[in-house]
Amino acid sequence: MTDTQTTDLRAAAQELHDAGLCVLPIKADGSKRPAVSWMQYKVNRSTPAEHDKWFAPGRAAGIAVVYGAVSGNVEMIEFEGRALDLLDEVTEVMDASGLGDAWAAMLGGWVTESPSGGLHVRVRIDGGGVPGSAKLASRLAEEDEYTDEERQRLREKPNSRIVRVLIETRGEGGYGLVEPSGGSVHASGRPYLRKTGGPDSIPTLPADVVDAIRTVCRMFDTLPIPEAPKTAPKPQAPLPDGGVRPGEDFEARADWADILHGVFRPLITRGSTTYWGWADGVGGVKATTGRDPEKDRLYVFATGSEFQADTPYSKFGAYTLLEHGGNFKQAAAELRRKGYGTEPPRRRLSAVPAQSQHFADGSSALDPDHAPDPEAGFEGGPQLRSVPSRPELDITNEADAIEGVLRLMAEGALPDLYKRSGGPCWVYRDDNDDPVVQQLGSDNLRAYMAEHVTSFVLKRNPLTEQLEEERELLMPKSCSTILGRKDWPLPVLRGVVTSPVIRPDGSLLDSLGYDRATGLYLEPRVPLRRLAPQVTRDSLERAKEIVLRQALADFPWVGPSDRAHYLGALLTPILRPYFHGPTPMIVLTATAAGSGKTLLKDIFRHCYGIADTAWPENDTELRKTITTQLYGTGQPVVVLDNLPNGYVIKSPVLSALLTSEVWGDRVLGATSKVTMPNDRLWIVTGNALRTGGDNGRRVLWVRLDPDCPDPDQRDGFTVGDLRPWLRANASTLVAALVTLVRAWVAAGAPQVRVRKGDYSEWASHMAGLLDFLGVEGWMADRDEARDQDDELLEWAMFLEMWRETYGGEPLTTGALIKGLPNHVPRKGDEPPSANQLGIWLKARQGRYFGTHKVVMVVDSHRKQNLWRVEVHADRGTGGHES
Repeated sequence: MTDTQTTDLRAAAQELHDAGLCVLPIKADGSKRPAVSWMQYKVNRSTPAEHDKWFAPGRAAGIAVVYGAVSGNVEMIEFEGRALDLLDEVTEVMDASGLGDAWAAMLGGWVTESPSGGLHVRVRIDGGGVPGSAKLASRLAEEDEYTDEERQRLREKPNSRIVRVLIETRGEGGYGLVEPSGGSVHASGRPYLRKTGGPDSIPTLPADVVDAIRTVCRMFDTLPIPEAPKTAPKPQAPLPDGGVRPGEDFEARADWADILHGVFRPLITRGSTTYWGWADGVGGVKATTGRDPEKDRLYVFATGSEFQADTPYSKFGAYTLLEHGGNFKQAAAELRRKGYGTEPPRRRLSAVPAQSQHFADGSSALDPDHAPDPEAGFEGGPQLRSVPSRPELDITNEADAIEGVLRLMAEGALPDLYKRSGGPCWVYRDDNDDPVVQQLGSDNLRAYMAEHVTSFVLKRNPLTEQLEEERELLMPKSCSTILGRKDWPLPVLRGVVTSPVIRPDGSLLDSLGYDRATGLYLEPRVPLRRLAPQVTRDSLERAKEIVLRQALADFPWVGPSDRAHYLGALLTPILRPYFHGPTPMIVLTATAAGSGKTLLKDIFRHCYGIADTAWPENDTELRKTITTQLYGTGQPVVVLDNLPNGYVIKSPVLSALLTSEVWGDRVLGATSKVTMPNDRLWIVTGNALRTGGDNGRRVLWVRLDPDCPDPDQRDGFTVGDLRPWLRANASTLVAALVTLVRAWVAAGAPQVRVRKGDYSEWASHMAGLLDFLGVEGWMADRDEARDQDDELLEWAMFLEMWRETYGGEPLTTGALIKGLPNHVPRKGDEPPSANQLGIWLKARQGRYFGTHKVVMVVDSHRKQNLWRVEVHADRGTGGHES
C-alpha cells in the first residue's frame, strides 16, 4: 500500500468519481462479483448518492471501476502474478518497437498490485474506442497448479488444455477491482495495493499506440497453436538410408534473416526469441521467431503482409510462401537444385525385354517341289527392323515428350513407322492377308508408342522423396501435336511392293520390309524363294517353261499380241520401279463368259495380290475409288471387275489417271488434299468391251476367244485346273517371273523403241524384254485396237463418206446433216442439231481419224463457219491432199 492509499471506501469512491471513473460496489464474499445489478453502469456512471449508500460506514464491501466509454475511455491491462517475470522483456520489446515512452508513461501512471501478485496498468485512449476485454497472452498451466476440478476434467478428457492467463485487458463493458479492496473481498484475504500514481494520473495515449502495445503483449502468448500443413508441413517418415528432404535440410540450415529479408528486419533478440519489425522501419514489433526453442516458428501479429496473422510458419513454410506462392512441390524442387537435401536413388521401371526377331531368306531357286519353310520364311509378315530394346522416353514434360518422340524418329528407333503425303503411316496385313497402308491418327500413334516405347513420368514419392518412374502413355494431345506438324524425321514410304522388284539402278530388291534406297516396302504376297546370285541359261529356260508353257499355255488368245500384252502386264509390277512414267490400263475382254478372264486375274492375285473393286456408277465415284485404292491399299494391281457386257469405256477421270504419274485428291472424311504416286497397274475386265473418247489410246488390249460353245466346260489343260496349281506353285511362278526380268537386266536391258504416247518408256522396255524372251506380238494389234474404239470408228467412217461424197468442198453443218443423215455421228438415237454438230467438229478439228481429219474454214462474207475434210497423204513429209 502506498502512502496515498486510503482504506475509506467512500473516500476512494469519491477519488475515482472525481477522476471521471464509474464506480461499482463488490461483494465481500471472495467472489469478486458486483454487489448490485450493474448492467446500467456500463453506460451510466454511478452517482455520489449511490456511493454514499453503497459504501456507508460499517458495510463490508469492495470497490471496482467499470472500464470503457462510461469511464472516459479507460482500459486496464492486467499482468498476472507469473507474468511479472516477463515485464522486463516486455519493456525491452516496447523500447525496440518505439513504444518505450508510451509504455513508461503507463507504468508510471496508476498501477495497482493485485492480491495474487499481479499488476494492473491503466491507460486512457484518445481517438478511438475501447475494445472489449480480451486475453492477450496465456500459457499452459503446470501440473502443480491444477485444481481438483481441473484434475477431474483431465481424467474425463485427457486431451483437455488447462490454461493460465498471463496478460489480459479489461475494456468496454468490463470491470476490475481496485484498492483499497481487501479482506474477504478476495479469496486470498489480501488487499489490492496502489503501486504508483492514482486515478488522476492515468496517461492518455493515441488509440493506435495502445493497439501496438496490445500487439506486443500478444507476442508473449505461449499456448501451442495448431500448425497447418500449408504453413508448417508436418514431419514425415525418415527417408531410407538416412536421406534428408530439401525442406528438412532447409529447416536445419537456413537463417530467418535470409528468409525474411525485404519483409521484416530484426529489432531485438532476447534469449531464443527474436522480435521483428517491418523492413522499412515503420511501426514496432510485428513478428517473433524462436519463441519455442524446440520448434522455431515465425509468428506474425500484424496484418498487411503475405503471412496470416497469429499462424505459425516453419522456415520451409515461410520460404515457400514468399518465393513460390505456397507451392511446396516447386519450392522443394528449387531447394534441391540449390543443394539442399540428399538425392535419393531413382527407382527405375522394370526392363522390357526386346521381342525375339526371326529371320529367313526364302528358299531355293525354281523347284516347285521345294516350298519355302513356313517356320523359317516370311509368311505372316516379317520383323522388319531389328531394334535392340524398347527405347525409354521421359514424358513428364509435354514439350520434352514431343521432342523426345521426334528424336526417336530421327534416330530410327521406331520400327515400321514411315511418312508419306498426309503424315506418318505404317503397313500391316488385313484379314485377307493384303498389305494396307494406314495413315496414323492420334489414337494410332498413341497405341504405337505404347507398344514400341517405354514411356514414363517422373514422380517423387511423398514418403521416401525417391524419384520413381511411373509407366504412362503419351498424352492424346501430344500425339495430335506431333501429327499436326508439316514434316517428320521418318523414312519416306514411296510404295508397297509384293514381290522382288528391280531398282532404278538395275539391282534386285528382295529384302523384306523397308528399302531405304527406293523408299519401297516389300511385303511379299507369297513366301519368297532364294534366287541364285547369277541367272544361268538353264534357269532362264526353266523360268520360260513355267511361265509360257505352263501358266499361260492354254488361254484362248485372239492373237500373239494378246499373249504378249498379258505377259508384259504380268512382268510390269516387277519392273515398275525401274522405269518412269505411267502405264496404260490393261483391258481383259472376251467374247463370252467362261473364257478365262477371271483366271488371268487370279494369276495376278496369287503372284502379287490385287485390289478388287466394282466398276463405279459415275466419274465422281470413280475418282473416290481411285483415291481409296492409291491411298489405302498396298497391292500393286487394281482390278475394276466385271464391267457390263459391251460397255464402252469412256471417262475423262480415267484418262487423267492413266496419264498422271502423281494423283492428287481429297481423302474421304478429311479436308486436306494428299498426293500419291500413281504406281499401280490398272486392269478392267468384261466381255465385248469397247473404248471411246481418249480412252482408246490409253489402254492395252488382252482378248480371249475360245471359239466354242460353253467355254467353261473346256478341259485337258497343261497344268490341269489352274487355281489349285497357282495355290501350290505361286512362289515358283513369282521366282520364274523375277528370273525372266533379271536375265534381261543382266543382258544389259536391251530396248526396242516403240512409240505409244505417254507410255513410250514403258512400252520400249517391255518390247525389249519380250524380244529378249522371244515372245512375239508386242503391240502388233494397233489396227485391231482401233477397231475396239467405237468413237474412232464412227468418226473415221463419217469423214471417209464425207470425203467421198463432197471431196474437199467446205460445207455447213446443216448441209452435212441433210446430205449424210445415215453417217453423221449420234448421241443416242437422234441425229445432232446443226449447233451440236458444230461443237463436235470444233472439239475434233485437226485430229486424225484414220487418215482423215476435219478442218474449219471461216466464211467471212456470210459470217459463218464451214467445214471440209483433208486426207493425210504422206506421214513422212506431212503433205496433205486438199
